[in-house]
Amino acid sequence: MTEQDSGKVAIVTGASRGIGYGVAEALVARGDRVCITGRGEEALKEAVEKLGSDRVIGVPGKAHDEAHQAITVERTMEAFGRVDFLVNNAGTNPVFAPMAELDLNVVRKVYEVNVISALGFAQRTWQAWQKEHGGAIVNIASVAGVAASPFIGAYGMSKAALINLTLQLAHEFSPGVRVNAIAPAVVKTRFAQALYEGREEEAAAAYPLGRLGAPEDIGGAAAFLTSDQADWITGQTLVVDGGIFLNAGVG
Repeated sequence: MTEQDSGKVAIVTGASRGIGYGVAEALVARGDRVCITGRGEEALKEAVEKLGSDRVIGVPGKAHDEAHQAITVERTMEAFGRVDFLVNNAGTNPVFAPMAELDLNVVRKVYEVNVISALGFAQRTWQAWQKEHGGAIVNIASVAGVAASPFIGAYGMSKAALINLTLQLAHEFSPGVRVNAIAPAVVKTRFAQALYEGREEEAAAAYPLGRLGAPEDIGGAAAFLTSDQADWITGQTLVVDGGIFLNAGVG
């Protein structure tokens, strides 16, 4: 996809499609080498081929599996010799229900995937490279983590925790490693399909910018936050929402 080589390397979790793929695509386009992860081996292989197998590798597995976390970092170091950037995108939202009816075991699973796995990957990239050489981490949160999110409360709680994890890591990993989060509103992906399927025009009308998000919108934000242009930004959550929060409190 590009002839340039930035000399930098990134791990992007949950990147066989959707937001993660959009992030990986943006990083590859600027010349980074990238390791992507995903649960589906075939989908991951397809994503690697599309992104360019000359500069992208894939490691299949579940984000909350500690062995998978370890193997991902090990293979990245073996293939590319460094891990400058980590983008924690892998996430799950398996339940649509009011808080009073949530299965607590499901809530625990949501936290395992959306929060604890992000910490696990951050610990491993820190030890493997970033502690000595610096870098940047971007956690993909959600607007559900900064506002009430009816019927996806477990997801919203986990994303609020991810935003706080961003603050903790930004404090502890400074000055060498910058840690920020991105909080998207609804982005057109298979993951978010239930939020707009069959009524996309109606859903988009609520946004001042007149459309739902696209994976490349988040890819661009992640590329910025891992760039030298963001060298004095850490501990922040960048809301990328098409202006939807401008409507808060109206009516």
